Amino acid sequence: MPSLGRLHLITDTRPGRDALAVLAAALPVAHTELVVQVRVEDTTTDREAYELTRQVLVLCRPYGVTCLVNDRLHVALAAGASGGHVGADDLPVATARRVLGPDAVLGATAREPVSAAEAVAAGASYLGVGPCHATTTKDGLPPAIGVAGVRAVVEAVTVPVIAIGGVTAEDVPVLRSAGVYGVAVVGALSGAADPAHAAAEFVDALAC
Repeated sequence: MPSLGRLHLITDTRPGRDALAVLAAALPVAHTELVVQVRVEDTTTDREAYELTRQVLVLCRPYGVTCLVNDRLHVALAAGASGGHVGADDLPVATARRVLGPDAVLGATAREPVSAAEAVAAGASYLGVGPCHATTTKDGLPPAIGVAGVRAVVEAVTVPVIAIGGVTAEDVPVLRSAGVYGVAVVGALSGAADPAHAAAEFVDALAC
């Protein structure tokens, strides 16, 4: 199974954002800890999602960075990504595992210990847990669960937990103290004036 870095960069495909430029800036400084999750808008066609994933893979492969596709597992398979990530409204984790195969990386979204443990039993390689804080990068999210909520999930499972939702580099120490393996970010990099510097700050914080 491909390695799992501690910094998950989720592509920001909202209007006015350049996901590939942000990734290109982050890779040289963060590739040792980076995982890229290709996430697209609901209105994005499968062809467009496939083309974006292929472009992401071109950037990632020279650095050996793992690339996953959120939600659209058929796109992950078609493009040759290392796996995928499923949320509550996507395929069940056990079904997703059958689709991707035993060696792929499979992430699953969780908010509380019971569903988290069920996802791991069904075949999840890691869990994306949150939203930790309020965030505007994705519509329709449930209320934030805070560090305490993330810690409760960490204590219930044995796979890596990736905290997501409004996470900043300043949040990393307390999240790491709560047992979190890593963090997933969208706006913290895509909205930064200097994405490379922002990525380096996350890597430094995760190393402590």
